[in-house]
Amino acid sequence: MEIIKGIWFFVQDQILGMKWLNRVVGNLLTSLGVDLESQLGAGLQFFIYDTVKIFVLLSVLIFGISYIQSYFPPERTKKILGRFHGLGANTLSALLGTVTPFCSCSSIPLFIGFTGAGLPLGVTFSFLISSPLVDLGSLVLLTSIFGGKIAIAYVVVGLVLAVAGGSLIEKLHLEEYVEEFIRSAGPVDLEAPELTTQDRLAFAKEQVLETVKKVAPYIVVGVGIGALIHNFIPESFVQEVLGGDKWYSVPLATFIGVPMYADIFGTIPVAESLFAKGAGLGTILAFMMGVTALSLPSMIMLRKAVKPKLLAIFIGIVAVGIILIGYLFNAAAFLFV
Repeated sequence: MEIIKGIWFFVQDQILGMKWLNRVVGNLLTSLGVDLESQLGAGLQFFIYDTVKIFVLLSVLIFGISYIQSYFPPERTKKILGRFHGLGANTLSALLGTVTPFCSCSSIPLFIGFTGAGLPLGVTFSFLISSPLVDLGSLVLLTSIFGGKIAIAYVVVGLVLAVAGGSLIEKLHLEEYVEEFIRSAGPVDLEAPELTTQDRLAFAKEQVLETVKKVAPYIVVGVGIGALIHNFIPESFVQEVLGGDKWYSVPLATFIGVPMYADIFGTIPVAESLFAKGAGLGTILAFMMGVTALSLPSMIMLRKAVKPKLLAIFIGIVAVGIILIGYLFNAAAFLFV
């Protein structure tokens, strides 16, 4: 058992967490005369280390996930989901969301296509909640920073929120609040071309280049904000505003995240710094979920597909779910120490 634990901690710290890279960056900066004990030096080390680490992990993860995703084009996904009904369909839809695009704006076109193809509304909303919120990449990156327990718990509650949210929307029978042009589109059956291994590798490589180019600005900004929090904002201030014992910290973090636009990779550096400064675990996860699932740009895009009442119900269900999850994690934070 001790050997297994040792291997796991090595994987978590040195492979996923890339702690060795932090030492390399520190040694390089020291050789250039940078004082790592100063706020500026420590902030620079954090920025370089986190930026390189995230881009390396991101590229590897996107390649692997995209290769898997090549087996689930929209046409095949629609056929798979069409075979299931009720809670099983919502669960499968949420799971399929874990191998699809990395931000909510990328997920909405697929949501529109699935809805127009005649899939149940609740099933498509389970996909829409899960896709930006939970993916295999977030599991690996969260493990590298917060450890396996927190990463797995985050993925589990994200999937539960997706299944519960989609199921509730299904029960409310809100199909009439989908815009007419989507409801009248009718089913479109397209045969997905059979891809060779070479085609899948090329697709994965293309996805890496496109995704890295798209998310790079948000990662750099996120790491920059994380570096400022990590080295320039007093720990006492963060604990006073976002501490787990503050009742208002979870809803505050959730709604602070809404105007922002980033994917899970851009929010993780900020979450890492807030965690190091003593912010509540549930508060941090609520912030990440608010950014990824309820960002204002994605809600504007979604409004083109659904009417205001359905949009408001969706936002309300997801926001309440995120806040409840945040409070739950703050109350049970001792389990993850």
